[in-house]
Amino acid sequence: MSVMLYFLRHGETQSSQSGSFCGGLDLDLTEAGHRMAADFAAAYRAHAWDAVFCSPLRRSLDTARPLCDALGLEMQRRDGLVEIAYGAWEGMTQEAVDRQFHDDYVRWLADPGWNAPNGGERGVDVARRGAAVLDDILRIHRKGNVLIVSHKATIRIMLCSLLGIDFGRYRDRIDAPVASLAVVEMTDRGPLLRRLADRAHLSEALRERPGT
Repeated sequence: MSVMLYFLRHGETQSSQSGSFCGGLDLDLTEAGHRMAADFAAAYRAHAWDAVFCSPLRRSLDTARPLCDALGLEMQRRDGLVEIAYGAWEGMTQEAVDRQFHDDYVRWLADPGWNAPNGGERGVDVARRGAAVLDDILRIHRKGNVLIVSHKATIRIMLCSLLGIDFGRYRDRIDAPVASLAVVEMTDRGPLLRRLADRAHLSEALRERPGT
């Protein structure tokens, strides 16, 4: 029997609504973000979960909490699942970053795998820490369903690494809107993508909310 890895991006925050950079900023979910977490719990509480691993940032913990509380599951926090660090860009819009850090921003857009935001992390750094978490998970869990609650860039980079996609293209190849789910089956022939950017568990009103 294979392991199914469920990658869940946290629910809506003010930053996801505004489109500003939010890596290490420890933001709360919005009211809609909490409803997204509740919708996920309602849709997946009948699943046979073997473990739940979370970024220690509040927006991830609060997304996992309704499911974990309903089923009595432990949230296992892993620092390797935190969002990519944006350094001096934290809290800024893309337009503001382009004005203040234009040359660095252009380099980052061209290849975020090997170019970091000013004072932030490269995609390769996130790929390494994400891989360490996944290695630990797969060492412990050889079958069943594992939920991983994390962040937009971190999930996209981990998916690229698993699927053999250049992680420098994570912003161009993988979508991960708020509260969306990606599912990867770890088979004898390697990782198999089963679902991507799935938001079917959300109410129609929440699926239609603007934001990234």
